[in-house]
Amino acid sequence: MNRYFLYVRKSTDVEDKQILSIEAQLIELRALARRDKLDITEEFVEKRSAKAPGRPIFGDMMARIERGEAQGIICWKIDRLARNPVDGGQVQWHLQQGVIKHIQTHDRSHYPNDNVLMMSVELGMANEYIRQLAANTARGMRQKARQGIFPGLAPFG
Repeated sequence: MNRYFLYVRKSTDVEDKQILSIEAQLIELRALARRDKLDITEEFVEKRSAKAPGRPIFGDMMARIERGEAQGIICWKIDRLARNPVDGGQVQWHLQQGVIKHIQTHDRSHYPNDNVLMMSVELGMANEYIRQLAANTARGMRQKARQGIFPGLAPFG
C-alpha cells in the first residue's frame, strides 16, 4: 500500500485568510484520504508563495519522497505544489520516473503512466497566473503613484 504525504499551502500576508484556507484544505483532504483509503504518513503545511523555487517545507517533502518515505502526494490542486517551472518540473519528473506513484487532488488523479499534457497545462497555467499577478500589481502601483497616492496598505481604522 502506498504511503502519502498531505501537502497544503497558502501564500498571503493576511494571517486570518491563511489560517482559514489551510484549515479548509486540511479538512477536505483528510476526508478525501479517508474516503479513498489513502494512508497519510505526514502532513506538510507551508505558508509561502510558490512563485520561486526554494520553499523549505516543499523541499523537505520532496527529499523524503526521494528517500522512499512516501510514494504519493495528496494536495488540493497541482498549483499548491508548484507555481514555478523548477518545482513543477521536479514534481512531473518524479511522477514520470515512478518515484511518485500517485498524486491525488480534490478533482483528479495523476499517475506515472498518464499523459503528462494535462499536468503540464495545469502547471503552466499556475506559472502564468503568478506572472500576470506580478505584472498587474506593478501596473496598479504605477497608476497609484501617477495619481499621487501612496501605493501601500489602506490606512488602519
